Amino acid sequence: MAETLSGRARELFAPLGRTYDRYARALSLGQDPRWRRFLVSRLAVGPDDVVLDVATGTAAVALELARRTGCSVVGVDQSPEMLAEARRRLLLAAETRRVRLVEASAGDLPFEDGSFDGLTGAYLLRYLDDLPAGLAELARVLRPGATAALLDFGVPPASLSRLGWNLYVDVGLPLLGRAISPGWRDVGRFLGGSIRDFDARWPLPSLLTAFREAGFEDVSARRLSLGGCLVVWGRRR
Repeated sequence: MAETLSGRARELFAPLGRTYDRYARALSLGQDPRWRRFLVSRLAVGPDDVVLDVATGTAAVALELARRTGCSVVGVDQSPEMLAEARRRLLLAAETRRVRLVEASAGDLPFEDGSFDGLTGAYLLRYLDDLPAGLAELARVLRPGATAALLDFGVPPASLSRLGWNLYVDVGLPLLGRAISPGWRDVGRFLGGSIRDFDARWPLPSLLTAFREAGFEDVSARRLSLGGCLVVWGRRR
């Protein structure tokens, strides 16, 4: 049986929980925390709201949401290994009581329709096995008018920026990953092709159309870091 995108993600990142945040920051040249802050800023939520953070990983976005907005957060991830690291982090955080963790797949969320007042997902889009169906599932669990914001890597559209990006993902990432550990070596080898493939299959106009067809309106996108990151957000219709 062919390996699924979600299965590949779990295989790659499950062993990396204890080092994930440190090296995600380093390998993104310090940009990852900035991207996550921008992602959280797309949601107008407060202490009375409950937000779903899909592909929560080590709960970095979930904790940022709780700290910045005071909302409650349900963090979902398919990887028990990453959730174990998230639980360890929560033990050290003042926001522990506002974050709950659930093991589940993004494609089959164990929640009733309209359960949440907002939704975030970092580095999720590329790993949805069926992107239109996956977006529809995210829309399903949002109340009407609630915002979903999703972040992923992108391919810079400008030729000069893309030249530098190509050099980094083809040469820099594999070399740096190999210097860190065998697990990060595999990530370094994998990311460039994964990002290019998603960009080819879902160029931005098609991606925005997919959001609208899944049940979102007022869909917007912002490229960050010269296009190395893409954030898309919209309101549940």
